[in-house]
Amino acid sequence: MVVPEKYTPQRGDVVWINFQSQAGREHGGRRPSIVLSNSNYNKVVGLAILCPITSKVKGYPFEVALPERFPISGVVLVDQVKSLDWKTREAEFIGKLDTKTMEKILGLLGKILEL
Repeated sequence: MVVPEKYTPQRGDVVWINFQSQAGREHGGRRPSIVLSNSNYNKVVGLAILCPITSKVKGYPFEVALPERFPISGVVLVDQVKSLDWKTREAEFIGKLDTKTMEKILGLLGKILEL
């Protein structure tokens, strides 16, 4: 699926995006991720704040499972927050997460950052 020119990622969107230029234990390659930043920020700045999603569930306390009926399966790696240029890295919309799952993600991020 190609991203329409008018598409701007919104908080709660799950998108395919290129995570290349990683190092160490960071996740790389084209992978699904959850958008944390709001659409105004994403549109004005041209970046989106994201967490990668992996299909390799390890049971770590910073993983949040995607809902069962979502188009893809896996867990959000809440401790691997990235800010990426969503246009250059060709963000491609997959679906929108439900409010309950987003609350879990943002709540866990708040605990990690002591917000």
